[in-house]
Amino acid sequence: MILYPAIDLKDGNAVRLFKGDMDRTTVFNENPAAQALEFVEAGCEWLHLVDLNGAFAGEPVNAAPVEAILKQCRVPAQLGGGIRDMATIARWIDKGLARVILGTVAVENPDLVREAAREFPGKVAVGIDARNGRVATKGWATETDVMVTDLAKSFEDAGVSAIIYTDINRDGAMKGPNVEATAALARAVTIPVIASGGVSSLADLRALRDCGASLNGAISGRALYDGAIDLAQALKVLKGETA
Repeated sequence: MILYPAIDLKDGNAVRLFKGDMDRTTVFNENPAAQALEFVEAGCEWLHLVDLNGAFAGEPVNAAPVEAILKQCRVPAQLGGGIRDMATIARWIDKGLARVILGTVAVENPDLVREAAREFPGKVAVGIDARNGRVATKGWATETDVMVTDLAKSFEDAGVSAIIYTDINRDGAMKGPNVEATAALARAVTIPVIASGGVSSLADLRALRDCGASLNGAISGRALYDGAIDLAQALKVLKGETA
């Protein structure tokens, strides 16, 4: 399993939200590129970036810090938030992004996801964010009647490289991930699943590692910033090097 340190971008800063609430923001670093470099130097193999402003605006807003991260860090990065057309997808991939994450458009325009996955093999992931099993879009502000598993299964033949599954009620709350729902999703589809939301301890990472489903990895944000998870130890846990 891969550990994806999360850098959520709001107004140019690296922040964390509480349960997706833009009004409940903690700024952890005013220099996101420096924060990213810190994660890379500690041994992480991927970075998970989110343009929070972009998710609400429907277009990239924090492009400058993302570009700075891509220039300074020599590990692959995936980005979500406000990526809703082919031009934006192509632009980010041209700038060196390893993977774009499509969330809102996966619900509203699934054909775009399919087109992008064909055009950029291995570089398109679907972000599925949910409350109580139902998908939420537009920066988690709009709840739909679409069920998580139904949406994931609809992309089985699309060639997407991964599904990032976030339980919104766990995100930033330090309450632990929804292991049961994440494992159930991973068992329901052949697409690699990345767990997100609530990962707050090494025990959480062990639970995901040992959940009985083959997960691609886990995303952690606040716990890394707060020191609740030591990055070096976390990497060993997910590689199975420690119990």
